[in-house]
Amino acid sequence: MNIRRMTLDDIEQVVEIDKASFSLPWPERSFRFEVTDNPASRAWVAEMDGKIVGMIVAWLLIDEAHIATIATHPDFRRKGTAGKLLVHALRSMQSEGARTSVLEVRESNLAAQEMYRKFGFEESGRRPRYYRDNDEDAILMSLHTLEGLNVEKLER
Repeated sequence: MNIRRMTLDDIEQVVEIDKASFSLPWPERSFRFEVTDNPASRAWVAEMDGKIVGMIVAWLLIDEAHIATIATHPDFRRKGTAGKLLVHALRSMQSEGARTSVLEVRESNLAAQEMYRKFGFEESGRRPRYYRDNDEDAILMSLHTLEGLNVEKLER
């Protein structure tokens, strides 16, 4: 698996992964904006045999890495792809000055919460009725320091 920066050529496959992953997928124009026009944005894809199998978009906000979205193609879930993308993004943003990280995750997305906990994220709050499709709460999760990022489980 190769992890590299997202390009405009990846957008079509990225949008399909997003649609297969979320009930409120981002529109294509949002991914285009992240790749071309948002100076805070950092976006990567995981690629296998020329096919995009996962993606992550994060924002570097002063010293904080905000994970905006992360998704894996349904055929590649539970195989470590999302974890590798997350670690790659966090390490890269750490080299640019990020010291902490935050994200929102659906209250019902227990698999994602479990993965984030493996990498040291902790629940730090809630955003009530954050998701407009069903008024579900978002769990706010924080990684208080990027020092010593927990990658041992990833590298087995």
